[in-house]
Amino acid sequence: MKLSATFSAAEKVSTDVIIISLFENTKKIPSELNALNKASGGAISSLLKNGDFAGKLNETTIIPTDKKITPKRVLLVGLGKSADFSLDKVRQAAGTATRVIQRKKFKNPSILLYRLEIKGISLEDVAHSVAEGILLSLYNFTMYKTLKKEDKPAITNYSLVVQKNDALKGIKSVVKRAEILAEAVCFTRDIVNMAGSDATPTFLANKAKEIAKKPGVKCKTLSGPEMKKLGMNGILNVSRGSSEPPKFIILEYNTKKKSNDTIVLIGKGVTFDSGGISLKPGAGMDMMKADMSGAAAVLGAFKAISNLKPSSHIVGLVPCTENMPGNNALKPGDIIKCMSGKTVEVLNTDAEGRLILADAISYAKRYKPDAVIDIATLTGACVAALGTFASGMLGNNEELKDRIKQTGENCHERVWELPLWEEYYGLIKSTIADIKNTGGKYAGTITAACFLGEFVENFPWVHLDIAGTFLVEKDTPYIRKGASGVGVRLLTHLMQNWKKMPDASKKKKK
Repeated sequence: MKLSATFSAAEKVSTDVIIISLFENTKKIPSELNALNKASGGAISSLLKNGDFAGKLNETTIIPTDKKITPKRVLLVGLGKSADFSLDKVRQAAGTATRVIQRKKFKNPSILLYRLEIKGISLEDVAHSVAEGILLSLYNFTMYKTLKKEDKPAITNYSLVVQKNDALKGIKSVVKRAEILAEAVCFTRDIVNMAGSDATPTFLANKAKEIAKKPGVKCKTLSGPEMKKLGMNGILNVSRGSSEPPKFIILEYNTKKKSNDTIVLIGKGVTFDSGGISLKPGAGMDMMKADMSGAAAVLGAFKAISNLKPSSHIVGLVPCTENMPGNNALKPGDIIKCMSGKTVEVLNTDAEGRLILADAISYAKRYKPDAVIDIATLTGACVAALGTFASGMLGNNEELKDRIKQTGENCHERVWELPLWEEYYGLIKSTIADIKNTGGKYAGTITAACFLGEFVENFPWVHLDIAGTFLVEKDTPYIRKGASGVGVRLLTHLMQNWKKMPDASKKKKK
């Protein structure tokens, strides 16, 4: 499908359907719609006057135009109350309208862009959200399906219509950025939705190599023997029970501009998590193929970054392995020495993600980072605490946490902070090793982050737990059931808008 931006009067667009978004209880039609309404014989104003369209969020109504105007139909979609407006409501409305169009099998839809009378919201902001909503809603994972002709999408051309020619250039640029970002999100969704037998550590390493074909991106992959030389025993011990070889993926963007901040992104890549010897229950284990959602998010972010070209020096570290109960598997009670030199008492082999992330955090030290962000489906406790509407956030730096929180609000990949008080660190102290890999049955998300914090040195660090947000269990206006691709838009927007960290931010805080 081709997505484009076009300059035209709304009533003159050659299209199967033109989409108009309106706030709830709209009494006066926006001035940008006056000509369209007049040319259609007052069809829109009559509908509003008669109460046949209230404008509630994601409400839709189709109006035939009876050839009074060039568009064959008008599709009204509700934005909800103006007092509750957010750009995510625009994404939702665009996604909802697109789903209607898909069902109706319209081939050539258009959506009218006009500036909403909301302070601080530009036409370009609206355009970006519209484009995201359209493109993300069109995603459908069909890799393992035998498709019939009628199952294939009918839409061939989708246009964003602007009625002021001087705005067209900016809108075209915005649409291009949205396309790059949506493609990266869908790339991540595909990987997470794949079967664990296909999306192996080797598969992820090959995907990283493909991303590195873009100018400015480098890729290196460490195998088992190379990891052994470095002392990456966290990763190597988790992988012991699997026949699949582990991989440690290193992506690097913009190596020539190291005068700018260096940000390290770390993604947990457990491509199937059985729990190891501490075996998980059978119910729901099928979704443990998605325990590499953090890794997929970092790969997706790099895919977007390679095209959007932010100014920072960005490093991606992706430790990849399976966690299986093979005859050489890691056992409860084992003691391992991680790359940092710290020893870990393994009480539960299903607390494996933190072991591989620990080695990645230690490896990050060599880049002298200005910020380190790790992202992982780490704890069920995070789902219990926050549900499915926010990712957990913990870290040692207020500036970095504030940036991530604000970015999450802007792109609607929201995060919520949990504390990392000194008292929680006491829960992971071991009597026979430096630390243990679980802190007991309480505060599981926090103690998991405390474990990671033990490997953080004097650099700003934030941990994102996406255990509750990596998956949607039913269709939403612009995200289909399955992998959400969470983290891609958050990390990409953060990198695009990055400003140098203040020197004071490098002081470690717990």
